[in-house]
Amino acid sequence: MEATVRRRVQAESFAEVLRRKSVRSVLWSSVVTLIVLVGSIMLLFPVAFMITTSLKTSGAVFLLPIKWIPGLQFVPQWKNFPTALDFMRWQVVYGNTLKITITDMVGDTLSAAVVAYGFARFRAPGRDVLFTLVLATLMIPYQVRLVPEFLGWSLLHLVNTLWPLIIPAWFGSAFNIFLLRQFFMTIPIEMDEAAEIDGAGPVRIFFQVLLPQIVPALAAVAIGSFTFNWNDFLRPLIYLSDQSQQTAAVALDGFSSAYGSTPWNLLMAASLVMLLPVLLLFFIAQRYFIEGIVISGVKG
Repeated sequence: MEATVRRRVQAESFAEVLRRKSVRSVLWSSVVTLIVLVGSIMLLFPVAFMITTSLKTSGAVFLLPIKWIPGLQFVPQWKNFPTALDFMRWQVVYGNTLKITITDMVGDTLSAAVVAYGFARFRAPGRDVLFTLVLATLMIPYQVRLVPEFLGWSLLHLVNTLWPLIIPAWFGSAFNIFLLRQFFMTIPIEMDEAAEIDGAGPVRIFFQVLLPQIVPALAAVAIGSFTFNWNDFLRPLIYLSDQSQQTAAVALDGFSSAYGSTPWNLLMAASLVMLLPVLLLFFIAQRYFIEGIVISGVKG
């Protein structure tokens, strides 16, 4: 009897503790932290495997059990990195990739901002219809447009040049236009009117009044454009056949075709080097990028 009463008192005491707001907050924070920790480990597992694989010999890649710690469990093969980069002809492929990526990033950001400014601020007959047509292009897969686009560039004799990969970025992307238009719509029109009273024209209002207020959105567009074009494999594979025009993403595919069997250690080493510019850009602009994503989710 006494044991039963003691257990009941303990259960009631535990229930009272759980009813406290501070205790519930601590428990909830602990659960969320645990979930985030497990998710982070799962996301970082491929990166860890890539790093360890890049430092192994070709014969030690698939040995079981997997050895994870370089310098302790196996001798790191640092020579894999220069060997992989020399095979890729990194000066050529990274030069071409940077040329395409940076030009497209500027073109995507500037063109989308200009078109979004027009849709958000100027009144014209059929404006809403045109904006609907722009959004409708999001429903058309790129693979559907691939053949007619290739035929068009072929008629212009621009296949096997970098122009088919650069010029389209300067005509705006439907998603980027939509994103920036939503940001422009959140800025009060009274700011434009006040600038007009001070003698500012549409161009000055665009560059000096509106653009400084949507820097997070511009950063999100720029990072997205850089990441997409840096990792783009399909378009360079289709349009570029000359080795001197090759990009880094296509050059990675050369490891399997040249060696017969894929040298995974060299491929992982080259992939790590290719990953660095994207990570560097994200860490530099992550504050603006995250702010742009959060604001777009709240205001969109």
